[in-house]
Amino acid sequence: MLEMRNVSKRYRTSTVETRALAELNLSVEEGEFVAIVGPSGSGKTTFLNVAGLLESFDGGSYDLDGEDVSQLNDKQRSQVRNQKIGFIFQNFNLIPDLNIFDNVDIPLRYQRVPSWKRSELVESALDTVGLKGRMKHLPGQLSGGQQQRVAIARALVGSPRLLLADEPTGNLDSNTANGVFDLLLELHNAGSTILMVTHEESMASHASRSVQIRDGILRAN
Repeated sequence: MLEMRNVSKRYRTSTVETRALAELNLSVEEGEFVAIVGPSGSGKTTFLNVAGLLESFDGGSYDLDGEDVSQLNDKQRSQVRNQKIGFIFQNFNLIPDLNIFDNVDIPLRYQRVPSWKRSELVESALDTVGLKGRMKHLPGQLSGGQQQRVAIARALVGSPRLLLADEPTGNLDSNTANGVFDLLLELHNAGSTILMVTHEESMASHASRSVQIRDGILRAN
């Protein structure tokens, strides 16, 4: 599903160069649930942005679902993201003045899915996360855990090949976090490929595999 070889990433200003990723190597098989574990500043977010084609990288190669995405331009990266990747963000990233249905519908609009098909897919995704009965509510009318479930539904609705989760339980209390993580495990058991970055070892221990990241370098546990 994913193959990174010697991927490097540096951030440069006029006076400073910072190494964010250092010759990173990672393979993820279809159906795996892989946790990338590290403290703040370790390179987790940069890694996820590169994996999700939100940022380019300086060196190395990256194959996603059998396609070399190393040399894609911005438009091509955007197309691959829309077709193959679902994102789950720590801060939910829901649009506050759109109801839950419309928030989940957004990726399908970008994919130009017909309206009748979008309705079917959105309702199915919300049913999967247990929120079909709340689809006319606004995000502010839901709890944090419910909002994260909406974010998961939005990530799932386009049937992506890969789910990328950025600290998906970071803003939730422990009980709510456990419920959201249980949902991720259910998705994994149903066949989803999930790549999750986290600083929580307890969450990572339940993934298929966990990998440590320090100073932009991955080390297998």
